[in-house]
Amino acid sequence: MAIPVIDFSKLSGEERAKTMAEIANGCEEWGFFQLVNHGISEELLERVKKVCSECYKMEREENFKNSTPVKLLKEIAEKKNGNNVENVDWEDVLTLLDNSQWPSQTPGFKETMAEYRAELKKLAIKVMEVMEENLGLPKGYIKKAFDGEEDSAFFGTKVSHYPPCPQPELVNGLRAHTDAGGVILLFQDDKVGGLQILKEGQWIDVQPVPNAIVINTGDQVEVLSNGRYKSVWHRVLATPDGNRRSVASFYNPSLKATISPAPQLVENLKQEVDRTYPKFVFADYMSVYAEQKFLPKEPRFQAVRAM
Repeated sequence: MAIPVIDFSKLSGEERAKTMAEIANGCEEWGFFQLVNHGISEELLERVKKVCSECYKMEREENFKNSTPVKLLKEIAEKKNGNNVENVDWEDVLTLLDNSQWPSQTPGFKETMAEYRAELKKLAIKVMEVMEENLGLPKGYIKKAFDGEEDSAFFGTKVSHYPPCPQPELVNGLRAHTDAGGVILLFQDDKVGGLQILKEGQWIDVQPVPNAIVINTGDQVEVLSNGRYKSVWHRVLATPDGNRRSVASFYNPSLKATISPAPQLVENLKQEVDRTYPKFVFADYMSVYAEQKFLPKEPRFQAVRAM
């Protein structure tokens, strides 16, 4: 089994209906799919690869060598007691927000990543519009739901590196989880693999495709779609060689946004009363998720129902 790879440019041609159906299948059956010919230039993507790799080498690598995962792995390996490293990931994380402090030593990093984030945000909105059309929702429904009454939706980018790990069998690159938010757009390493999704009880590799953007749906899209588009468990394996780069951007609701199934997708009044997915404020969901990220997701919906 391979994650669907979809040519996004065909949305504006004769194969529009087929492409819409492929995206619907990606959302309903997989929760993950890869877009090629998505409108972001290869020249920009090559610059993103370059500045992220340089930033890690110049500004992050030394800190990672002294980080908690490295120390814990060394301790566990020396004890040889059969235990694994728990509750940490073999991952260096740099978060980019509009109002956060960005790395300053790497030439071109700020300019390149600001340009990339602007392009990704446009692509996220296009992807959400396709989802809306496939679900029979009005154009702009998801964006409006994520914006909430007063704010605008949250858009953040996480630049991760998974350095070579001396004992990859003892630690996770990133523990299995579903994503809390809305639509996730991932520019993954095209040489070093490691990302896997859980499908029908099996872990399946998300195969590297050069300059593709991997799309996956988070918990909030599952709620808005009343369960038609499920968020999917995924993880990253630690690997003994290769420094895996991963640039994930998250189009999430604002913290004040109220999220609930779209009325058009709730079949009848009885389902509205008994429904799986409650109505909640996204900030409340995030407070539950912070404690339960790596645990089953259904109790998160129950916990937020009780708030």
